[in-house]
This record gives sequence, C-alpha cells and structure tokens, in this order.
Amino acid sequence: MTQNPWTRQQSSTQGPQQPPPGPSPQSPDQPPRGPSAPQHGVPAPAEDERLPKFAIPAADTLWWVGVHGGAGETTMSQLLPGTRAANHRWPIPPPPVPTPVILVARTNGSGLRAAQRAAIEWASGVVQGVAVLGLVLIADAPGRLPRVLDDFADIVGGGVPRVWDIPWIEEWRRGEAPTPDNTPDEVFEVLESIYALRASNPADYPAPY
Repeated sequence: MTQNPWTRQQSSTQGPQQPPPGPSPQSPDQPPRGPSAPQHGVPAPAEDERLPKFAIPAADTLWWVGVHGGAGETTMSQLLPGTRAANHRWPIPPPPVPTPVILVARTNGSGLRAAQRAAIEWASGVVQGVAVLGLVLIADAPGRLPRVLDDFADIVGGGVPRVWDIPWIEEWRRGEAPTPDNTPDEVFEVLESIYALRASNPADYPAPY
C-alpha cells in the first residue's frame, strides 16, 4: 500500500498525542472479535439480496465495499490513498490470493440491515476470493445512536472480524472534501488502525476458491 499520510502529526489542527495504554479493541495485533473466515452452515441470502460482483486483475489493494447507496465507500477511499471504492460490489480477483475488503455502511436501520446481509453473504462462503477485514460504520446523523440501533449495530458487528466507527462530520455533509483539517481524532485513529492492519497482516484472512 501507499505510505499512509493520514497521521495526526501532519494535521495543522491536531498535535501529537500519546496512544492509550495497551492495545485498543481494533488494534491490528489483537485477535479479531468476530469470525475472520466464512463459516460452515451459514445459509446464503437469496440471490436478489446479494451484492453484485466484478472481476479485478489482481489482489493488489484494499477495497471498500459499500453495502448500500450512499454508504460512504468513496469517502473512505479518499481518506486512505492507495485504496479503492468497489461501488456496492464484491471485487473478485483471479485465484489463488483473495483481495482484502472492508464493508462500509451508515448507521441507520436500512444501512445496518444491508451490512448484516453482506456479512451473512460473506460468511456463507458464496463470495469466493475476498477476505473481509471488518466493517466501517459511518454515522448517519449527529449525536448518539438510539438504543435500538446501537444494539442492532452490536449484533451486526458480531458477524465480522472488526468494526470501526466514523462520527458525524458536518463539513463532509456540506460537501467539503475530507482533509486533515476537517477530520477529527476518531477518524485518524480508524485510518491508522486499518492501515496498520493491512500493512502488517496482508495474508492473515484466507478466503476459499
């Protein structure tokens, strides 16, 4: 991957900070909290509930798979150079190496249901050639999630290796391109975690072919 330019030290508004003691829940050196490979016995969703697929020439980059329209995968690809948006489709490389992907969804009810369907589709084993590293949930509104959505997000997150949360960012809603100056600490931490995970464990998530 391209060297990660998204560090707090490079932001004009963010000063260097000491990392919290011990590994964080999303630390790349900590085991995944959910399944890291498809599981036997998981029924596949109906054909009309599955994401489309498209062929890629090689598993040479990280892909963001938005599980519904407006999920935010294009924004995520802008945030982390060297990665690509899959536009609501599974990127399928030729055998034998699977390509790493991260699912992206909004935190509203329909977005969480779409994330759940995509996680089930992957877990069932019908998507061959992808290695799901986790799920990014992007806030659909300012403030805390209602309890019912927060609980549902926990259920959905249990079906993937990791979950990262992106807060509501008013500048992005207004159409401003994401930059270090309008990106809060929480997003830097997500990007650093994902970058480190991809860089240090490029082949730890096998997928069937």
